Amino acid sequence: MFSYIDPSIRERLSAQGKLFRIDRDGIPVVDDAASGQTISILGPIPLPLGTDQRGMLVQWYACVRNTELEKAQHLADELRAQKVQESFASLASAMAVNSVLVIGDRDAWSKPLVRVHSSCLTGDVFGSKRCDCGPQLTAALRRIDADDQGGVIVYMSGHEGRGIGLWAKAATYLLQDSGEDTYEANRSLGLPDDSRDFSDAATLLKYFVGGLPIRLMTNNPKKLTDLNEHGITDITMVKHVCGVSEDNRRYLEAKQGWGHKLSPDDIND
Repeated sequence: MFSYIDPSIRERLSAQGKLFRIDRDGIPVVDDAASGQTISILGPIPLPLGTDQRGMLVQWYACVRNTELEKAQHLADELRAQKVQESFASLASAMAVNSVLVIGDRDAWSKPLVRVHSSCLTGDVFGSKRCDCGPQLTAALRRIDADDQGGVIVYMSGHEGRGIGLWAKAATYLLQDSGEDTYEANRSLGLPDDSRDFSDAATLLKYFVGGLPIRLMTNNPKKLTDLNEHGITDITMVKHVCGVSEDNRRYLEAKQGWGHKLSPDDIND
């Protein structure tokens, strides 16, 4: 993906309030000296979604750590100065650009409904039934849209395969087909059970939700604990069971064994 925006466009978007930065406490900043510890945000961008026949309109914000963004921008500035823009292909990177989808009126929130969703190409995009990720994302959009409060989805793009990446995730699928469960497969590759970093999600929630209590759609107590450790403490867990099928029952049983709040009735429904 190209991660570069022309400086004149950056200035225009900044002047319009469409490109801004927040610090780790979710507070907007203007001090360039703190840029390495900030997150840059582009938006809001109106995004009509066709998740059902009625559809919905959300406000999309694209978010990226400045420690990643500045590397690409520095290289692009050098290429522009050398007038070798044909080399811009070297800017293609795997930079993690997270997304925030705001649904409803933020000013009316008192306890918004929230989903922090880890990216899953096979489930979210391809519709794979080996996991429950795609149905969870779709159901979260619908639940927030139907909720009196509204709320927000934080979509974490660098979380594929609980943080191991798509290539390693493909290898774990082959190991699972040989009899291992999703966590055993990670260990066979010498990888952690779960290496996801939720610090950026917490920062984004601090900005978009402020200090409000939230209702977090998750079955995973570790997600709540990780957000707690990064300053999001007033959380009510809301069970979020979707897309259970014969294709992913063993996967869900492994998650249950790892500590997810899933009952036998949830998995065998």
